[in-house]
Amino acid sequence: MSHQVHAFEPPERFVAGTVGAPGERTFFLQARGGGRLVSVALEKVQVSLLAEKLEELLTEAQRRFGVQLPEPTVSVGDNEPLDTPVDEEFRVGTLGLAFDVDTATVVIEAIAAGEGEAEVESDGAEDDDDEDPDDEELDETLDRLRVRLTPEATREFIERARRVVNAGRPPCPLCGQPLDPAGHLCPRHNGYHR
Repeated sequence: MSHQVHAFEPPERFVAGTVGAPGERTFFLQARGGGRLVSVALEKVQVSLLAEKLEELLTEAQRRFGVQLPEPTVSVGDNEPLDTPVDEEFRVGTLGLAFDVDTATVVIEAIAAGEGEAEVESDGAEDDDDEDPDDEELDETLDRLRVRLTPEATREFIERARRVVNAGRPPCPLCGQPLDPAGHLCPRHNGYHR
């Protein structure tokens, strides 16, 4: 079976964004560069975990390899909407992360969903020979988006991803579940509307 690898090394723009109203949003990773635009859909939890794991990867790269990291910024950065048209190439099943020591860049790979569940993988080094060969063969038949970012661009991606995740519906102060505009049935109030 033929598969596509959408490689952006480096992209002109790589962001997480959404389409739709809070509570009905669809999350995307979008890469632009060389006259191409690729958008892949994923879950909110995957965007949140990606930002978290990228932060851990940068910290580990600094600790192990002495990489100079940019300070977290307080500026807004890229707050523009996703580029249009937002055509979903595929739905992400697996996210892989690596740090390339030779080029001091972060490699993010979003692999299309296959038969299994969606998951996030994080590698501390560029090469990982401990993988199951059957998994590798399966992954080779799936479409993927591969992006290579500098530590500065990675930090900007993390900040925007966190803003996008937090821009949804506010949480209930009692149970933490998202509040709908019409209220919600709070389990802490035995199902009464709040």
